[in-house]
Amino acid sequence: MALKLMYITNRPEIAQIAESAGVDRIFVDMEYIGKDKRQGGLDTVKSHHTVEDVKIVRNAIVKAELLVRCNPIHEATSDYSSSQDEIDQTVHAGADIIMLPFFKTVDEVRTFIKLVGSRTKTMLLFETPESIEHIDEILSLEGIDEVFIGLNDLSIGYGRKFMFELLSDGTVERICQKFKEYHLPYGFGGIASIGKGMLPSEKIIKEHYRLGSSCVILSRSFCNVNNIAHYGIISSTFVNGINAIRQFEKECSSYANYFIDNQNEIADIVRQINGTGS
Repeated sequence: MALKLMYITNRPEIAQIAESAGVDRIFVDMEYIGKDKRQGGLDTVKSHHTVEDVKIVRNAIVKAELLVRCNPIHEATSDYSSSQDEIDQTVHAGADIIMLPFFKTVDEVRTFIKLVGSRTKTMLLFETPESIEHIDEILSLEGIDEVFIGLNDLSIGYGRKFMFELLSDGTVERICQKFKEYHLPYGFGGIASIGKGMLPSEKIIKEHYRLGSSCVILSRSFCNVNNIAHYGIISSTFVNGINAIRQFEKECSSYANYFIDNQNEIADIVRQINGTGS
């Protein structure tokens, strides 16, 4: 089964291009509370999309699912509305799936599930050490549809230098095993185009297949639309890039026996990147 490919954008014309090229989920990212503080100085995507963006993208796409990342559970302040209001507005704007980021407690997840109230699918983004510490209690809750591992923040939380260390040291595998125990669809991290990335995209895709993952984010480097002015080039980048991923997935499906070698190669590359040798 092919990975569900997700792409972050709030631009309706880009959402349509991505959808036409075969992206399965358009990802509108409204999370901003606390994100600048914890990811300050890192080259990570900080989108700060809005409910209005959700409405616009909803009206622009036909086949792709609309995934929306809300803010962590919070009360209303002078700067932002409460989680209740935010989730209500996101539901009414047409989200198919709402993702909860950066939670640490069972109560936060329980509140999220209650606020969504089965009006959309729910996805939990495990990206704090505390969420992993309480993983069994969290996954035991009713009302969780999918789960995802956020490697950026989780690697920060664990004090790692490079986010894919969590792939090479067995952390991702242990978490995925928990997801399997609770029979939940899961994914992790992001990928660049085939042949690109500090850790080559092919290596990561093989790990998705080895670990039974069902979805992945297409990273900013897959198609950085802010650096491309011509829509024709954006469209061909998406079409060619997704076709290359789908062709590579056929290889992964046919040759599952090479995954262990790939796992060892990832560990070697990560050690080289960190300067720790072999």
